[in-house]
Amino acid sequence: MNLLALDTSTDMLSIAVQRGDALWQHSGPGAAQTSTHLIPAIQALMAEAGLQFTDLQAIAFGRGPGSFTGLRTACSIAQGLAFAAQIPVLPMDTLLAVAEQARVQHGCTELVAVLDARMNEVYHGRYHFRDGRWSSPGDAGGDFGLCAPEALQLPAETVVAGNAQAAYGERLAPQARHVAALPTATAMLRLAPALLAAGGALAAGEALPLYIRDKVAQTTAEREAARQAAAPATPPSA
Repeated sequence: MNLLALDTSTDMLSIAVQRGDALWQHSGPGAAQTSTHLIPAIQALMAEAGLQFTDLQAIAFGRGPGSFTGLRTACSIAQGLAFAAQIPVLPMDTLLAVAEQARVQHGCTELVAVLDARMNEVYHGRYHFRDGRWSSPGDAGGDFGLCAPEALQLPAETVVAGNAQAAYGERLAPQARHVAALPTATAMLRLAPALLAAGGALAAGEALPLYIRDKVAQTTAEREAARQAAAPATPPSA
């Protein structure tokens, strides 16, 4: 199977190409640099793999949740390349990709995947790995939530995987076991065969980013209030 996968839902850019059993991958800073680096990096990786876009069975991309700009970028690039090559796209849930990365990297099979949603909030989803596949309580790989880090109340034995603890520290499930994991393109390639078998491939024009927050920006006053809330308390003067 020949596949291309890309994710720009976080501050990291992740790309991977699979040609049969061989794998090529690239990662680096994303965010503001994504729009200028993504297409050249994809072209370079495809050239290393000796593949044309028409050789691919599908293009997988991180549909969300995640950075709004990053999700739009990944979706539009995947759509454009798929349109030109006349191949389908595979929209991938980023929290599921976090779970898969944590499984391979840390051996986790039951966890809560969490990504920093900014604005003092986190995206979260619970996953279980059984009999070679992932499932969620909603049994659709999309039982997602959005809340303040303090609102995510979890038992002490819970494994929390993602990138949010680095941003929120003890505010996020302090009694849980935390492991770092990102929604990498290689994780998406491992998930792709099951998604393809389940009929998850879409025509390029049908793919959309997944947003689970209605409000995407704060006012100046809201940003200042959030900054004050996150700042350590100042002890009273003598």
